[in-house]
Amino acid sequence: MRRLLPLSCVALLSLACAGAALAGNGGLAPPSPASPQASDIRDIYWLILGISIGIFLLVEVTLAVFIVRYRSRGRAREVEGPQIRGHTNLELAWTAGPVVILAVIAGFVFWKAASIKNAPAGIPRDTIGIEAHQFYWEFTYPNGAHSVNILRVPYRRQIKLVIASADVAHSWWAPSLAGKMDAIPGRVNRLSFRALKLGTFPARCAEFCGLQHTQMLAQVEVLPPDQYEEFVRQRLDQPGALARETFSGVCAKCHGLAGQGDIGPPIATSGLLSDSAAMTLLLRQGRGKMPPVGKTWDDTQLRATIAYLQKRFHAGGGSGS
Repeated sequence: MRRLLPLSCVALLSLACAGAALAGNGGLAPPSPASPQASDIRDIYWLILGISIGIFLLVEVTLAVFIVRYRSRGRAREVEGPQIRGHTNLELAWTAGPVVILAVIAGFVFWKAASIKNAPAGIPRDTIGIEAHQFYWEFTYPNGAHSVNILRVPYRRQIKLVIASADVAHSWWAPSLAGKMDAIPGRVNRLSFRALKLGTFPARCAEFCGLQHTQMLAQVEVLPPDQYEEFVRQRLDQPGALARETFSGVCAKCHGLAGQGDIGPPIATSGLLSDSAAMTLLLRQGRGKMPPVGKTWDDTQLRATIAYLQKRFHAGGGSGS
């Protein structure tokens, strides 16, 4: 019975690992990569995981063998067991082994890190600004157009993201497309990637930035180049579309989609909506627990958002469409 206990533990652990591995992206595996940068990150993950599992199995199997091989065999507790003399070659091996393993990991990581961080030379790049706020993302395209929480990028074209923060420390992370990059007040960081799959990929803030941190979710839409160009061109002439995105991605997170109030007070019946000057001051400077969510908005976005709020809630007279 005693012999079966360690074997049963090993078998149960193996089944648990197998179940996690079969779970795919919901378990052991990282998200399926949609860019060369994400693919390199995934390669690093698998190498380190494989080495870690190998070391774990080596240690645990050796431990089980020693428990069985050198057990007391009915010897009285007060009697010393046989004295085992050291093994010089074995001791040298387990001293040098970790050094070699760490050298392999470091060499592989440094090799992959160069391609993760640096964009290939000679490839044209679209530069898109990312500004993090409490608690949303705003994107600025090369022609000055904006979007909120939905980043559109062209398929198979190198993209350079210029990442900053308007308030506290955040961290941009789209796992299927690239690694994490911090958004730090007063500092500009850069991240490059090239999307090789069409579709929509989740992004999030990977740095705790406040009580609504979990609401800092975004999407990256990879579009055919012609659709991307059309979106960027048309967005300049669609302040209403930007205002809707701003309301759902900024205001509704605290005040509710119906303006009914949640973390923030209800705005559907607020008399403040009819005062554009007061709304401007509130959005630019914040008040109480409300951060200055519109501190860096340009005048077009600010006016369009105020007009959208007034129309949606009839300037304090109740919820609109």
